[in-house]
Amino acid sequence: MNREPDWALWRSFAAVVANGSLSGAARELGISQPTVGRHVETLEADLGLTLFERSLTGLKPNATALRLFDSVSRAQALLAEASIVAQGALDDFGGTVRITASEMISNHVLPQLLLPIRQRYPRIAIEIVPSDSAENLLLREADIAIRMFRPTQLELVTRRLGAIELIAAAHADYLARRGTPRSMTDLLEHDLIGFDRSDAIETHARSIGLALTRDNFKLRSDSQTHLWALMLAGLGIGFGQARLVASTPGMVALPIDLEIPPLDVWLTTHRELFTSHRIRAIYDALAEGLETYINGKAPFR
Repeated sequence: MNREPDWALWRSFAAVVANGSLSGAARELGISQPTVGRHVETLEADLGLTLFERSLTGLKPNATALRLFDSVSRAQALLAEASIVAQGALDDFGGTVRITASEMISNHVLPQLLLPIRQRYPRIAIEIVPSDSAENLLLREADIAIRMFRPTQLELVTRRLGAIELIAAAHADYLARRGTPRSMTDLLEHDLIGFDRSDAIETHARSIGLALTRDNFKLRSDSQTHLWALMLAGLGIGFGQARLVASTPGMVALPIDLEIPPLDVWLTTHRELFTSHRIRAIYDALAEGLETYINGKAPFR
């Protein structure tokens, strides 16, 4: 009679299916390639089934393996959920809280917000994931997320904190060299800083009657932190958060209303994690700090 396979064998099996090779699975799991190979062989022996076709290019899962992979993937998600519930049950102000936010918020806003939070909760370690992609709170990639869109998963607790005003701005050094534009059409005579692959700025410009094209942007990047660095260096006119412009020495808001849609800010965590004292404490403190930043209730720097 075959024995019930250990969960470690299933983890290795799922990693091989997902990566298509023993080496890829080993890298994902942080174990050796021979160990992954033994896990796969043991699983097949325990089940009495052949799950992979072996070839020089790797392991190809057969139809049975693919059916099993669906079930194992669901089990992994449920175990991640169980881990979240366990974290939510913790009842102290120690431990770690993992926060994910956009590159701009992480690099230019969070450091100031974390100063009073660290003073208030010195035993809580903070991990920060600067990312413009949407880390999945449901798979425990973060405890708290600062989003520029409203998450829709029912398992999440979400709070809208306000909207960040976006404006055209430039460094005083650039304006001293080139002059200050006073109208939308004046912008066409200046060096603009904008996105490389995204056409979001051009699309909005056309909606308000400004004939901007890619050629108007003399410096392009898809990294918003890099675009901000180019603006700080005095290389041209770009677009940024009004509060950040106002609080950054040398940066000047331009006297042009481009009707840029503001960025909504949402603070999000998992419903179960909201019962953790440390996560609730950091969540509430972040909400307070972000609302101050967004609404300009006090000096930011």
